[in-house]
Amino acid sequence: MDQALILRIKTDQGEAIKDPLTYLSQSEIIKKYTELSELKPLGKIFALVGLSEIPYTELLPLTQELIAFTNQYLATPEGFAFTGKLEEIVPCYNALLFEAYCRLGLGKSEEAQNALNWIKRYQVFDREQKTTWPHKGICKFGGCMKNVPCFIGIGKTVRALLTYQEIVDSADNQVNEMIRQGVDYMLQHQMFHRLSNKQPISPHITESMFPQSYHLSLTDLVYIIEKAQRINDPRVNELLQLLNEKKTKNGGWKIDYIYKYNGYVPFDNRRKDSEWLNYLYSSLPI
Repeated sequence: MDQALILRIKTDQGEAIKDPLTYLSQSEIIKKYTELSELKPLGKIFALVGLSEIPYTELLPLTQELIAFTNQYLATPEGFAFTGKLEEIVPCYNALLFEAYCRLGLGKSEEAQNALNWIKRYQVFDREQKTTWPHKGICKFGGCMKNVPCFIGIGKTVRALLTYQEIVDSADNQVNEMIRQGVDYMLQHQMFHRLSNKQPISPHITESMFPQSYHLSLTDLVYIIEKAQRINDPRVNELLQLLNEKKTKNGGWKIDYIYKYNGYVPFDNRRKDSEWLNYLYSSLPI
């Protein structure tokens, strides 16, 4: 088991970590991150998002460099923009970086709070709402909030808000209400179905992947129903059935999809059962 996962499990269990850098220095995953080179801005986003899943990575010079880059070039007064242009803020990347900042101990930073305020002011969670965000980036990149709001944007935003609720502030009533609205909207779709034809609502939504990219994955959906405490809601039964069908003969799970981009580092390969997925899915009633 990679030392990064050991560190993650111990941290999640509330164990005191005396020297986290010892774990990080022995991690093959961290080694892969340190070997990355010639990263474009998107690659730096994916690297930072992945590193944020591992506790104490904010202590690493690489992570500090990525945070400094994000603060300088991608953080705007209105939120995170993956192009660096305020008018091109889109829900999925704003949420990805907002969640990463929460995990890295920066949830109360100005940059993260700007991202949260963008969500509070402009994110919509159902077909009846219309965003008041005046810029066209949300239409330019696939129609994030046209007549039907992008399900990926909703899923990534709900996931990020759940992380904020757990790590940063559980008493923000507006955040808690947005989580309720977003989860209820997703449950109307049994978490992954189109209402019109019951087909998967977006590419890779029925596939496990870790860490996350801008695709909404099965792993994201599991995180949402667990953190939102909706495991026993009958509308997640099809999702749990899908996970059960994906179990290997060893009783574990394999990574289904690896996003290809310089900067995205998969935590496991697809050849054998994923120790990360086995840990993340371990508490499910299947």
